Amino acid sequence: MNRIDQRFAALKAQSRRALIPYITAGDPAPQYTVGFMHACVEAGADVLELGVPFSDPMADGPVIQKACERALKHGTRLTDVLDMVASFRESDQTTPVVLMGYLNPVERMGYETFVRRAQEAGVDGVLMVDMPPEEATAVAPLFAEHGLQSIFLLAPTTSPARAATICAHGEGYLYYVSLKGVTGAASLDVEAVARQLAPLREMTDLPLCVGFGIRDGETAAAVGQVADGVIVGSALVSRIADNAERPEAIPAALKAVLGDMRDALDR
Repeated sequence: MNRIDQRFAALKAQSRRALIPYITAGDPAPQYTVGFMHACVEAGADVLELGVPFSDPMADGPVIQKACERALKHGTRLTDVLDMVASFRESDQTTPVVLMGYLNPVERMGYETFVRRAQEAGVDGVLMVDMPPEEATAVAPLFAEHGLQSIFLLAPTTSPARAATICAHGEGYLYYVSLKGVTGAASLDVEAVARQLAPLREMTDLPLCVGFGIRDGETAAAVGQVADGVIVGSALVSRIADNAERPEAIPAALKAVLGDMRDALDR
């Protein structure tokens, strides 16, 4: 069983919600990323989403765009991100790791090379923003052959027919985008999210995890009442940016944000 499935099965048995942090690999410099991953786990993360820096992150707001710029300035490539996961796996064999990003770096590396190296490194899932299920038919089986689950996005604008297609092809968990717009948005209507998740539960048994707009313990707890997990990105990446000149302070900053969310979700 994939580590993602194992983790969500354990959470369900404990009636707990998943806490899924996102950080951009290589931000503010590549040598710090593995330490940040461990800090997130120590603060209570259940799954890690590790962003592959890309020059045109179209689904991301200014905070994560700038994180990608900082990582790329230091030359962080997809091969470096896979090395980071391999290093993380030297002392953590249980926490699921999902690579989140865009197809261009994967295509440039080559799908066969990517899936082999990702499996060897210990990657569990792949969420490519610009790879919807309709365009994943050729590569999703290759991912699955190498133990990589294909994770897809749903949004408030997704039609019921297309949602059914996404649910039918999704693996691991579904990433529900809570609002129209890009990452880092400030508004979050939990009642609207609850209404939108209800029909999805009739279509799939996959965990429904909500991202965009999760910024503190209060919002995490509110979303945790209606979702199986919360995904937090910009709130963490902004802390990394605030401390970019003193990276030794970043693990504590990440733990402060995630610890508040973990406590709120568990309450």
